[in-house]
Order: sequence, then C-alpha cells, then structure tokens
Amino acid sequence: MADTLRRLTNTSSFSVLQAKLESWQKEYHVISCDQNLNKCCELIELTAKIQGQLFAILNLTAAEGGQYAGVDTLKTRLLPWLGTCFSMARPSVTNDTSLQLIQDSVEKDRMIRELSVSHENDMQKMETQLCSTRIQLDSIRAELVDAQRELDETKNKSATTLLATEDEILQLRADLQSAREQEDTYKRKMESLEEYECQIRMLRDEVSYLSTEKAMLQQRLVRSRSPSPLPRLSHSSSPRRSESPTRAQLTNSSRHARLLSRFSDLYAVERLEAQTILRRYIDDLEMVQKIIFIAVVESFKTAKLAYRQFKLRVRKTLSASHYGPESLEDAAVDYIVRNLDLYDVQASVNDVINAMNVNPRISFPPEVDFVLISTLIRETCRVAFLMQTLDPPLDLAFASDGELYNDSKYRRSYDSEFTAPLVFYHVWPALVEGNAVMVKGEAVTRRGALWSRSRSRSRSSSPVRARSLSPTRNLSWDNRPVQGIIQ
Repeated sequence: MADTLRRLTNTSSFSVLQAKLESWQKEYHVISCDQNLNKCCELIELTAKIQGQLFAILNLTAAEGGQYAGVDTLKTRLLPWLGTCFSMARPSVTNDTSLQLIQDSVEKDRMIRELSVSHENDMQKMETQLCSTRIQLDSIRAELVDAQRELDETKNKSATTLLATEDEILQLRADLQSAREQEDTYKRKMESLEEYECQIRMLRDEVSYLSTEKAMLQQRLVRSRSPSPLPRLSHSSSPRRSESPTRAQLTNSSRHARLLSRFSDLYAVERLEAQTILRRYIDDLEMVQKIIFIAVVESFKTAKLAYRQFKLRVRKTLSASHYGPESLEDAAVDYIVRNLDLYDVQASVNDVINAMNVNPRISFPPEVDFVLISTLIRETCRVAFLMQTLDPPLDLAFASDGELYNDSKYRRSYDSEFTAPLVFYHVWPALVEGNAVMVKGEAVTRRGALWSRSRSRSRSSSPVRARSLSPTRNLSWDNRPVQGIIQ
C-alpha cells in the first residue's frame, strides 16, 4: 500500500489534472466543440484512473487493518456516497498502463514547463533588448533636441545675416539708382554736346553756303557793271530763282532716275532676302508677302512724316538768318539734300516695327520679331525719305485688298488667276509721281476676293498678337545717328 501511495504521489496526478483544467478553461472559447469534448473526455478518463488507484489503496488499507478495522468509516462515508447512484467503473486498462499514461502526461507537462521556461527566458531577453532600444531611443531624442537647438541658433544667425544682407541690398539699390541718375545726366550732357556739334556743323555749312552766295553775288555785281546789256535783259526777263540754281534743283533729275532704280533694286534684292528670312519661321507664303508689303507701306508713311518734321525744323532754324535769291523752301530742301546723314533712320525703323506689331492684318510667331526684316525697312525708309526731296515727290499708289485690278499700276503674280478682276492681296506697291505710274507694283488676283477678304476680316477683328516695343530701341546711344537740327 505504501508503494502504491508513493507512486501516486510521485506522478503528481492531481497537479496534472489541475493544469489541464486551467488550460481547458483558457482555450474553451477559442477551440471548436469537438476539441472541447475531447478535452472533457480526457479529464474524465484521468479522473477515473486516479479514482481507481485510490480505491486500490482503500482496499489495501482496509485489508491491513484486519477484519473489523475501518468498518465504521466505510459505513459512514463510503456507503452513503455509493448510495447516491454513483457506480465506479473498473478501468479498462491495467494499473501499469494507467501509470504509464500518467507518466506520459507528466512528461508532457514537464516539456510544457521547459517550453514555458524557455519562453520566459526569451521574453526576458526581448525585454532586455527593449530596454536597450529604449535607452538608445532616449539618446537619439537627446541628440535630436540638441540638433533642434543648434538649428534654432542657426536660424537666428541666418535671420540676423539676412537683415544685414537686406540692408546691403537696399544700399546697393540706392547706389545703383544714383549711378543711373548720373548716367542719365551724362547722357543728357552728351546729347547736348552732340546738339552743339550739330549746330557747329550746321553753322559751318551755313558759312560755306553764305560764302558761295557771296561769291555768286560778287560775280553778278561784276557782270552788272560791265557795258554789255545782256545781263540786264536776262535779269528782267527770267525769274530770280533761275539766276542761282541750288544743288537740289541741279541734281533733281539725276536723283530721280537713281531713286527709281533703287526702288526697283528693293523689289529685286532686299524683298527676296526678307522673304527668304521670313520663310524660315512662316510657312504661309501669302502671309510672308503681306508682311513685306505692309512693311514697305509703313516705311513710306513713317519716312514722309519724318521728312515733314525734319523740314519744319530746318525752316524754323533757317528762317532767322535766311537771305538770298532762292526761297526759304528751296533753301530748306537744299540743306536736307546736303545733310541727308542727319536723318535718324533707326527711329523710323523702330516706328515701323511698332506699327506692324499692332497691325491686325498680319501675324508673326511670338518667339521672333519683325527686327528680322529691319534691313528691308531701313533701306525703304531711306529711299522714301530721299523721294520726298524731289520736285514733285515720289509716293506709293493707294492700295486696298479687293480693289479692281488695274493693268497700268500692277502686274499679276505667277500664281494669280489671270481672269479674275479683283485684287486678292498685294505683293509690292506701285510707285507714282502725281497721277503717273513710274514703277508698276505686283498683285495677286483671284476670284471671290471680296468674299475671302470679308471672311479674313471677320476672323481677325482684333490684333493677332500684342508685342512689346522692338528691342532695337535699346541700341547704344553712341551708335545712333546724329539728330541734326535743334528741336
């Protein structure tokens, strides 16, 4: 009996039973119904095994006490318990098998405890690592705080430096403004100096002109003192203007022929060069030809206006000191012919480009400028300015898209419809002297010109693009031609 009790104690059956009950309680709501039933049956079997061993110990203990020992205990405790309809089923296995199962269970419990211990060790290691990680995190946070403090200090220093830099910038801007003002002052002084130089040249020309007039008057005086009456007769029969022909009158015919030839050269040379340049940026030949035509027309308008203003300034300057056989008008024209280099052709070029920038009939790529054809504009302005010095002056014939084609003013282009009666657009203007056509222009004639013209006007009711002033306005002042006459 003592050996059986010792084996039962060593197997720790009740501890195993308690451990299984606690494990089942924890997993009851997690595992399935079949698993719960299996665990319950396992506990019942284990309980039955333990009860069988206890009944065996009870039997051996009662046998050791003799025949009547323990009768009262059995009557008062065991029999009433059995009377509650509990019947102990004899185990289906032997005692040895039961002990083996108990030992297996104990072995599993031991393995579970070992795994639990190893798990606890792992947990301790992880907690140790976590503590070290927290320590590193605290150090990194401290470094971050130091870096933030250094950043704040750097920001404060940068703000101070920025304030100092802004003060320097303001000072530099003030210096730049003063330098620009000084530059403007120097420019005004240089312009006044140029005006003085122009006045000096003008006075020298006037002295030369007056010296020539003086010599001519002396010759006339000598001829008038001679006994021959021919000078007196000629003096009384011819107007005074023919007695001293000016340079402009003497060279009018030669300049007329040269300017007609130069106008033809503009059509044959400069026009084709400008057309070649524009075709690099514009694929539409019609638009290119329209741009060139409008550039020529605007150049003539600008040059005529510049000539009138220049002539007014010359007349105003010469009116105070003019005397001589020719009229003030002839003297002003003669002065302009002898001083054509005083014409500010660059200002006229800029005015033409500005007028073309706002012209609603033409378009141009925004990345380029009409300065590309400034050579054609400059030469046309010069020719137009010189044509105004002729007597009578040469001018362009009035041209309008959709007008009736006039064979005496234009010739048709190669791509025209030769049966069309109306002008679709102009390629080159006609040059006239009064009502007489001196040089024919070129036009494109097509049928339906009026209808196409109305459609193009409806499509381009507003300017195609608005561009800034031509960059040629920013040319250096020392390369600008002399203005000449004082305002």
